[in-house]
This record gives sequence, structure tokens and C-alpha cells, in this order.
Amino acid sequence: MEIFPMTLNRRTLLSLTGGLAGAVIAPATLRAADLPQEVRIDYATYSPTSLVLKRFGWLEEDLKRDGVAVKWVFSAGSNRALEYLNAKSLDIGSAAGLAALLARANGNPIRAPYIFSRPEWTALLVPKDSPIRTLADLKGKKVAATKGTDPYLFLLRALQTVKLKRSDIEHVSLQHADGRAALEQGRVDAWAGLDPHMAASELTAGSRLLYRNVAFNTYGFLNVREDFQQRHPELLRRVIGAYERARLWTLANTGEAARILADEAKVSLQVALLQLKLRTDLSNPQPSAEHVKALQAATPILLDEQLVKPGTDLLRTVEALVDTRFAQGLIRQA
Repeated sequence: MEIFPMTLNRRTLLSLTGGLAGAVIAPATLRAADLPQEVRIDYATYSPTSLVLKRFGWLEEDLKRDGVAVKWVFSAGSNRALEYLNAKSLDIGSAAGLAALLARANGNPIRAPYIFSRPEWTALLVPKDSPIRTLADLKGKKVAATKGTDPYLFLLRALQTVKLKRSDIEHVSLQHADGRAALEQGRVDAWAGLDPHMAASELTAGSRLLYRNVAFNTYGFLNVREDFQQRHPELLRRVIGAYERARLWTLANTGEAARILADEAKVSLQVALLQLKLRTDLSNPQPSAEHVKALQAATPILLDEQLVKPGTDLLRTVEALVDTRFAQGLIRQA
């Protein structure tokens, strides 16, 4: 997969448009027995297809004939989505793959039957005039990151590359938007950002990318509570089918999808295009060995930083989390 540079000029951003042709997923028929009154799904600015799906009401239209309502719940970060799933206030929620693995390892009974994106959505940023030039310079500095999310785990993995640990910095736990504000106001020295907040900070405040690593960005997982998947598999398939419709529409109408993202996230169109067109890969939604291997490669950080109980079999946890079979037959080529 090609990831485009994070830094680009204004003219390039303004010229970006979508262009691939999409298709519509034909809905399956739900079993009438034992259907819930509503399905509770999150939407998030780090999951642009969820915003498209919510905006057009395709899922509501599809499920209305079966008497199932759709309740949308906003997730400000992976940590929120995973908390809601664990509390059973969400049935289906979007989170970064490594964050989902951490949650599963710590007792959150979720599975991941669909990949909503392969993003480069996080990096380490410093203010534009910061004297910090390398990761090693972060020793003893204040770094903001949202605990339990991909940016936080990205930060820990990045520090490890220069033999630093969490205890070598002063971690400031802030939700993503608050982390951006703290960086721009000079209250922290660095920030593990998340798009679209990261893109907005780059383009509006001139925040500088200190460290980026595509391999340390884990996939966007659409997670479902295990009990919901077991009780309502056909309903879950309909939700995934709707996500597929939103994915294909976004690929075919990237400019319009960026406008939806800009509206929902309250950012400029240029920021939305930077996130959606240049940092979001929607080409591979089928969970596979690729996603299993990516998570297995990331498991040491969870043990090294004592984020899971000693002796936790994380390789088996990965296999229990990533459902490589459920969405087979539902994925369509763009």
C-alpha cells in the first residue's frame, strides 16, 4: 500500500477529488425472531465512512422494514468506543486495531469482523518553533496522548526505538482534541496526534511532524460485542453491508466525502482532504492474515509496558479478536 507524504502544499490539497466507481450492496433478509428494537453503532471523525453512513441514513432505511431502529453514538477516540462496548451501551464500535487488542486482552469481549480503513492517522508532533528535533529529545518532556488509543501506543512504540520508556517522559493524558489544544498553547512539548485534529494542527498552527511510522499505525477495526454477534449474525451482516456501501461511495466520491468529514469534524475542506485522500486507505476491508500478523508484531509493547497481565497469551488473543471469516461474501471490489 502506498502512503502519500503528510506534508503538501495548499494548491495540491485544493485540487484533490474522488473518482472511482462504486456499487450498492444488496441487503440480506433478517430473521424475524428475536430482533432487537435498535442497533447501537458509533460514528467517529477518525472513521470517515461511518460519517457517510450516518449522513445518508442507508442503514436506517434498510432496517426500518424489520422494525429495527439505529442509534448513533459519537466516539471521540478508540478508548471511548471500547469503553462503550464494554459497558454494553454500544453494539458495534470503531477503534484502532492495537487498542482493540489491548481491550480484548484485558477482558473486553469483542471481535473484529471488518476493517473500516488502513490509515496513517497518527504521528508525533511538536510546535513549529520547538527545539526538539529527535525522539531522544523527548526525554523528560511533557507529551500528550489519549491513553488506550493508537496514538498512545504509537508513542510507546516510537520511544522504544530510541530505548526510552513511558517513565522517561511525562505523559499527559488528554483526549485527542484537548491534546491538540495543549500542544498549540505550549502546555505540552509534544503530542501523539490523531486525524483530523493532527492535520488541522499542521495546516492551521504549523505544528511540525517529529516522527512518523506507517507500520506503527494499526488498522481501523469495526468491533462488535461477542454476544451481539452470536445472537444477531444476520443483523451484523446487514451493518457490514451498509459499511461496504459507504466505503464504495467514499471511494467514488472522495471530494464529497471530505466535505461531510469537514462538516462533522468542524475542520476545513483542506484538512479533511489531507486526512481522507492522502492518509486513509479503504482498499482492503476483509480481515485477514495481514491484520493478524500486524497485531502480533505489535504485541511486545503491551507486555513491555505492563499494559496487560503478565503471562497473557497475546498471540491467542489476536486470533480471538480478528474474525477473518464473518465478512466473506460481503466485500465488493471498487
